[in-house]
Amino acid sequence: MNAQRLSKRLEKVASFVPEGAVVADIGSDHAYLPCYLVNKGIVDKAIAGEVVKGPYESACNEVKKEKLQNQIEVRFADGMEAISAEDGVTAVTIAGMGGPLIASILNKDLSRLETVERLILQPNIHAISIRQWAKVNGWKIVDEAILMEDDKIYEIIVLERGEEQLSEAELLMGPFLLKEKNEVFVQKWLGEIKQWQFILESVKAVMQTEPIKEKIIETNAKIQLVEEVL
Repeated sequence: MNAQRLSKRLEKVASFVPEGAVVADIGSDHAYLPCYLVNKGIVDKAIAGEVVKGPYESACNEVKKEKLQNQIEVRFADGMEAISAEDGVTAVTIAGMGGPLIASILNKDLSRLETVERLILQPNIHAISIRQWAKVNGWKIVDEAILMEDDKIYEIIVLERGEEQLSEAELLMGPFLLKEKNEVFVQKWLGEIKQWQFILESVKAVMQTEPIKEKIIETNAKIQLVEEVL
Protein backbone atom coordinates (compact mmCIF):
# COMPACT_ATOMS: atom_id res chain seq x y z
CA MET A 1 0.00 0.00 0.00
CA ASN A 2 1.14 3.54 -0.77
CA ALA A 3 -0.20 6.99 -1.71
CA GLN A 4 -0.92 5.79 -5.24
CA ARG A 5 -2.51 2.46 -4.39
CA LEU A 6 -4.53 2.09 -1.20
CA SER A 7 -5.65 -1.06 0.57
CA LYS A 8 -9.12 -2.26 -0.35
CA ARG A 9 -10.38 -0.94 3.00
CA LEU A 10 -8.98 2.58 2.60
CA GLU A 11 -9.98 2.73 -1.05
CA LYS A 12 -13.58 2.17 0.06
CA VAL A 13 -13.23 4.90 2.69
CA ALA A 14 -11.90 7.23 -0.03
CA SER A 15 -14.90 6.47 -2.23
CA PHE A 16 -17.19 8.14 0.32
CA VAL A 17 -15.25 11.44 0.42
CA PRO A 18 -17.25 14.05 -1.55
CA GLU A 19 -15.51 15.64 -4.51
CA GLY A 20 -14.15 19.07 -3.59
CA ALA A 21 -14.34 18.45 0.16
CA VAL A 22 -11.80 19.85 2.60
CA VAL A 23 -10.88 16.63 4.34
CA ALA A 24 -9.19 15.86 7.65
CA ASP A 25 -7.85 12.36 8.17
CA ILE A 26 -7.55 11.76 11.90
CA GLY A 27 -5.01 9.12 12.92
CA SER A 28 -3.58 9.36 9.43
CA ASP A 29 -0.55 7.11 9.98
CA HIS A 30 1.47 7.44 6.72
CA ALA A 31 -0.99 9.99 5.25
CA TYR A 32 -1.67 7.59 2.38
CA LEU A 33 -5.38 8.44 2.34
CA PRO A 34 -5.11 12.26 2.06
CA CYS A 35 -2.26 11.90 -0.49
CA TYR A 36 -4.40 9.52 -2.55
CA LEU A 37 -7.40 11.88 -2.42
CA VAL A 38 -5.33 14.82 -3.64
CA ASN A 39 -3.47 12.78 -6.27
CA LYS A 40 -6.78 11.55 -7.68
CA GLY A 41 -8.17 15.09 -7.81
CA ILE A 42 -11.00 14.23 -5.42
CA VAL A 43 -9.96 17.01 -3.03
CA ASP A 44 -7.63 20.00 -3.33
CA LYS A 45 -6.86 20.44 0.36
CA ALA A 46 -6.40 18.02 3.24
CA ILE A 47 -5.16 17.80 6.80
CA ALA A 48 -3.46 14.71 8.19
CA GLY A 49 -3.63 14.48 11.98
CA GLU A 50 -1.42 12.11 13.95
CA VAL A 51 -0.73 11.93 17.69
CA VAL A 52 2.15 9.41 17.64
CA LYS A 53 5.57 10.78 16.71
CA GLY A 54 6.69 7.92 14.46
CA PRO A 55 3.58 7.89 12.24
CA TYR A 56 3.55 11.71 12.25
CA GLU A 57 7.08 11.75 10.83
CA SER A 58 6.10 9.06 8.30
CA ALA A 59 3.16 11.21 7.21
CA CYS A 60 5.40 14.27 6.80
CA ASN A 61 7.84 12.24 4.71
CA GLU A 62 5.08 10.82 2.53
CA VAL A 63 3.59 14.25 1.81
CA LYS A 64 7.05 15.54 0.87
CA LYS A 65 7.72 12.50 -1.32
CA GLU A 66 4.47 13.14 -3.18
CA LYS A 67 5.29 16.87 -3.39
CA LEU A 68 1.94 17.79 -1.85
CA GLN A 69 3.11 20.16 0.91
CA ASN A 70 1.03 23.00 -0.57
CA GLN A 71 -2.15 20.95 -0.38
CA ILE A 72 -1.73 18.67 2.63
CA GLU A 73 -0.81 19.88 6.10
CA VAL A 74 0.40 17.27 8.56
CA ARG A 75 -0.35 18.18 12.17
CA PHE A 76 0.96 16.60 15.36
CA ALA A 77 -2.20 16.64 17.47
CA ASP A 78 -4.46 14.48 19.61
CA GLY A 79 -7.57 13.46 17.67
CA MET A 80 -9.85 16.30 16.62
CA GLU A 81 -7.42 18.86 18.03
CA ALA A 82 -5.82 18.62 14.59
CA ILE A 83 -8.55 20.86 13.18
CA SER A 84 -10.36 24.09 14.02
CA ALA A 85 -13.25 26.05 12.53
CA GLU A 86 -10.82 28.25 10.57
CA ASP A 87 -9.75 25.22 8.51
CA GLY A 88 -13.22 24.90 6.98
CA VAL A 89 -13.06 21.11 7.08
CA THR A 90 -16.17 19.59 5.50
CA ALA A 91 -15.33 15.88 5.73
CA VAL A 92 -13.54 13.87 8.41
CA THR A 93 -12.18 10.36 8.00
CA ILE A 94 -11.19 8.16 10.94
CA ALA A 95 -10.14 4.62 10.05
CA GLY A 96 -8.53 1.63 11.68
CA MET A 97 -9.56 2.10 15.32
CA GLY A 98 -12.15 0.53 17.58
CA GLY A 99 -15.66 1.97 17.51
CA PRO A 100 -15.58 3.16 21.15
CA LEU A 101 -12.26 4.95 20.56
CA ILE A 102 -13.60 6.71 17.44
CA ALA A 103 -16.69 7.80 19.39
CA SER A 104 -14.51 9.12 22.23
CA ILE A 105 -12.33 11.07 19.77
CA LEU A 106 -15.42 12.74 18.30
CA ASN A 107 -16.90 13.37 21.75
CA LYS A 108 -13.80 15.02 23.17
CA ASP A 109 -14.63 18.39 21.58
CA LEU A 110 -17.81 18.45 19.51
CA SER A 111 -17.18 22.09 18.58
CA ARG A 112 -14.40 20.86 16.26
CA LEU A 113 -17.16 19.45 14.04
CA GLU A 114 -18.76 22.85 13.49
CA THR A 115 -18.02 23.02 9.73
CA VAL A 116 -18.07 19.27 9.10
CA GLU A 117 -20.82 17.97 6.82
CA ARG A 118 -19.78 14.31 6.53
CA LEU A 119 -18.03 11.77 8.76
CA ILE A 120 -16.56 8.64 7.16
CA LEU A 121 -15.73 6.22 9.95
CA GLN A 122 -14.17 2.77 9.72
CA PRO A 123 -14.25 0.99 13.08
CA ASN A 124 -12.30 -2.25 13.32
CA ILE A 125 -14.61 -3.52 16.08
CA HIS A 126 -17.84 -2.53 17.87
CA ALA A 127 -19.37 -0.46 15.08
CA ILE A 128 -22.49 -0.17 17.26
CA SER A 129 -20.62 2.48 19.30
CA ILE A 130 -20.54 4.72 16.20
CA ARG A 131 -24.26 4.30 15.56
CA GLN A 132 -25.05 5.01 19.20
CA TRP A 133 -22.88 8.12 19.09
CA ALA A 134 -24.61 9.33 15.92
CA LYS A 135 -28.06 8.85 17.42
CA VAL A 136 -27.21 10.88 20.52
CA ASN A 137 -25.37 13.68 18.70
CA GLY A 138 -27.68 14.49 15.80
CA TRP A 139 -26.06 12.55 12.95
CA LYS A 140 -27.71 10.02 10.67
CA ILE A 141 -26.35 7.14 8.64
CA VAL A 142 -26.40 7.89 4.91
CA ASP A 143 -24.39 4.89 3.74
CA GLU A 144 -22.50 1.87 4.98
CA ALA A 145 -20.18 -0.79 3.60
CA ILE A 146 -18.78 -4.08 4.81
CA LEU A 147 -15.82 -5.86 3.25
CA MET A 148 -13.18 -8.45 3.89
CA GLU A 149 -9.46 -7.88 3.46
CA ASP A 150 -6.66 -10.21 4.58
CA ASP A 151 -9.21 -12.41 6.39
CA LYS A 152 -10.47 -9.47 8.46
CA ILE A 153 -13.92 -7.94 8.21
CA TYR A 154 -14.30 -4.17 8.21
CA GLU A 155 -17.35 -1.91 8.39
CA ILE A 156 -17.53 1.66 7.12
CA ILE A 157 -20.22 4.05 8.36
CA VAL A 158 -20.95 7.35 6.61
CA LEU A 159 -22.73 10.02 8.67
CA GLU A 160 -24.31 13.37 7.86
CA ARG A 161 -26.25 15.70 10.11
CA GLY A 162 -29.83 14.72 10.84
CA GLU A 163 -32.11 12.60 12.98
CA GLU A 164 -33.22 9.01 12.45
CA GLN A 165 -34.88 6.20 14.31
CA LEU A 166 -33.01 2.91 14.33
CA SER A 167 -34.39 -0.44 15.45
CA GLU A 168 -32.35 -2.58 17.81
CA ALA A 169 -31.20 -4.72 14.88
CA GLU A 170 -30.28 -1.65 12.79
CA LEU A 171 -28.28 -0.20 15.67
CA LEU A 172 -26.36 -3.43 16.14
CA MET A 173 -25.90 -4.47 12.52
CA GLY A 174 -26.39 -1.33 10.42
CA PRO A 175 -29.51 -0.27 8.46
CA PHE A 176 -27.86 -0.29 5.02
CA LEU A 177 -25.94 -3.48 5.71
CA LEU A 178 -29.13 -5.19 6.89
CA LYS A 179 -30.87 -4.36 3.63
CA GLU A 180 -28.01 -5.58 1.48
CA LYS A 181 -27.15 -8.59 3.66
CA ASN A 182 -24.17 -9.57 1.51
CA GLU A 183 -21.93 -12.59 1.95
CA VAL A 184 -19.42 -10.80 4.20
CA PHE A 185 -22.24 -9.49 6.41
CA VAL A 186 -23.64 -13.01 6.88
CA GLN A 187 -20.15 -14.39 7.59
CA LYS A 188 -19.51 -11.69 10.20
CA TRP A 189 -22.69 -12.31 12.14
CA LEU A 190 -22.49 -16.11 11.99
CA GLY A 191 -19.04 -15.66 13.53
CA GLU A 192 -20.45 -13.37 16.23
CA ILE A 193 -23.14 -15.93 17.11
CA LYS A 194 -20.47 -18.62 17.41
CA GLN A 195 -18.43 -16.40 19.73
CA TRP A 196 -21.44 -15.52 21.89
CA GLN A 197 -22.36 -19.21 22.19
CA PHE A 198 -18.79 -19.97 23.29
CA ILE A 199 -19.09 -17.27 25.98
CA LEU A 200 -22.37 -18.75 27.21
CA GLU A 201 -20.76 -22.21 27.46
CA SER A 202 -17.78 -20.71 29.32
CA VAL A 203 -19.88 -19.08 32.05
CA LYS A 204 -21.91 -22.21 32.83
CA ALA A 205 -19.27 -23.35 35.33
CA VAL A 206 -19.01 -19.89 36.91
CA MET A 207 -20.99 -18.80 39.96
CA GLN A 208 -24.14 -17.12 38.64
CA THR A 209 -23.91 -13.65 40.16
CA GLU A 210 -26.44 -11.00 39.14
CA PRO A 211 -24.06 -9.31 36.64
CA ILE A 212 -23.35 -12.70 35.03
CA LYS A 213 -27.06 -13.52 34.85
CA GLU A 214 -27.70 -10.18 33.18
CA LYS A 215 -24.88 -10.85 30.70
CA ILE A 216 -26.37 -14.24 29.85
CA ILE A 217 -29.79 -12.70 29.20
CA GLU A 218 -28.25 -9.94 27.08
CA THR A 219 -26.15 -12.41 25.06
CA ASN A 220 -29.09 -14.73 24.42
CA ALA A 221 -31.15 -11.75 23.26
CA LYS A 222 -28.42 -10.73 20.79
CA ILE A 223 -28.19 -14.26 19.43
CA GLN A 224 -31.94 -14.39 18.91
CA LEU A 225 -31.97 -10.94 17.27
CA VAL A 226 -29.22 -11.84 14.79
CA GLU A 227 -30.65 -15.31 14.03
CA GLU A 228 -34.00 -13.73 13.15
CA VAL A 229 -32.29 -11.39 10.69
CA LEU A 230 -30.11 -14.06 9.05
